[in-house]
Amino acid sequence: MTTATRLPSLESGDRLTRAEFHRRYCARPDIKKAELVEGVVYVASPVRLSKHGAPHALIMTLLGTYVAHHPGRAALGDNSTVFLDPDNEFQPDAMLFRIEGGAAHVTSDGYVEGAPDLVVEVAASSASYDLHDKRNAYRRAGVPEYVVWRVEDEAVDWFRLDDGAYVLAKPDEQGVYESSGFPGLRIAVPKLLAGDYAAALAALE
Repeated sequence: MTTATRLPSLESGDRLTRAEFHRRYCARPDIKKAELVEGVVYVASPVRLSKHGAPHALIMTLLGTYVAHHPGRAALGDNSTVFLDPDNEFQPDAMLFRIEGGAAHVTSDGYVEGAPDLVVEVAASSASYDLHDKRNAYRRAGVPEYVVWRVEDEAVDWFRLDDGAYVLAKPDEQGVYESSGFPGLRIAVPKLLAGDYAAALAALE
């Protein structure tokens, strides 16, 4: 008789070190997304197209187009593991980091370590942990730009790091935000919220 291998526990609410969280997560191929936020485990729920999948796809289209038009400037990540600090291991919905001169780097085993230069998270609403514990961790780690698309609220928050604190950036009169760290990366929020892919791409630069 063979004995089934017992998978290690990994449940929302578990309090673990980053090393132990990573060990358990790697041993759980059945779990598609889990994060360690301020030492607490969050295991993701099933993803709905309207609340997450479609907005996420649009963000990746915009950032991917920007990277394609600026070879050698930035690296793009989609749900890639980031070792942010000893208490936080995230999988941002999308991130950019400078290939040269940024705080983040790719480890020998393919993970990102350090603070990306721009992070985008797609959240259901302002109640999401993306706007609370995760935002605090990104701020403390020194992520220069942090963008949260609140789908149910039909709003986008664009935070910029200023003297150790996040302040809300302001769009131009057309509702367009431009990244301070990636020149030419322009996000037309009204087009984004309307699901107008063509117009959002046209406003990119």
